[in-house]
Amino acid sequence: MHLPCYLLWRGREIVPYEWGVDSAAPVTESFFQCVVDHFGYPSYWGRYLTTVPNVSDGLTRQEIALLRGRGVKIWPIYNEFVDAIGYRNGRVAARNSIYHAQRLGIPEGIMLTANLEYAIDEAWIRGWVDAIYPSGYRPGLYGDPAEGDFSTAYCQAVQNSNLVAAQAIIWSNMPRPGVTRRAEAPAYRPSMPPCQANVWGWQYGWDDPTCNMPIDSNLIDSKLMQYLW
Repeated sequence: MHLPCYLLWRGREIVPYEWGVDSAAPVTESFFQCVVDHFGYPSYWGRYLTTVPNVSDGLTRQEIALLRGRGVKIWPIYNEFVDAIGYRNGRVAARNSIYHAQRLGIPEGIMLTANLEYAIDEAWIRGWVDAIYPSGYRPGLYGDPAEGDFSTAYCQAVQNSNLVAAQAIIWSNMPRPGVTRRAEAPAYRPSMPPCQANVWGWQYGWDDPTCNMPIDSNLIDSKLMQYLW
């Protein structure tokens, strides 16, 4: 039986959070085992859908078999764009992410997360959500709610679209106390936009080089597990 990372009390409700990692590098047997040995067993592993030169290697079917064969869920991330500006560009990026998800056999119902570390506006977010939602996938947004354009763009998109508020799931990358072992993960306290937001993921640690290929460490609300593959 799968057990959550740990449990926290929220009022009278026990809320489980799950620990996992993401990487720009492909997952090999040795890489996976190194993470397990030094950090703990991940519940999920975030990987990019496509190769972007000097940024990320694209997810392969071999990785899919390796991770899923070990009971580790896959978190698909899309980053094959530069600036996240304009409604049409958001729709184009969404359609491309859907194509690559289908190419890899990722079923409907899984979240596709846009990596928004670039210039961003509210129209792009609406375009992304409007195109992802009817496809059967779930729209995800990765970004920094504490600094930069992300929170402003997201909250404007929420104001202009009920669909964004209801469907988008946010993966926050702030604050960054640093990569930890699974057993030493911090309490779940991601930065959040100052408006309605489903902030169900927190990348709290960046670029640990222990296993030669850097990893980031994450906590997610257990609700998000159903949208990972």
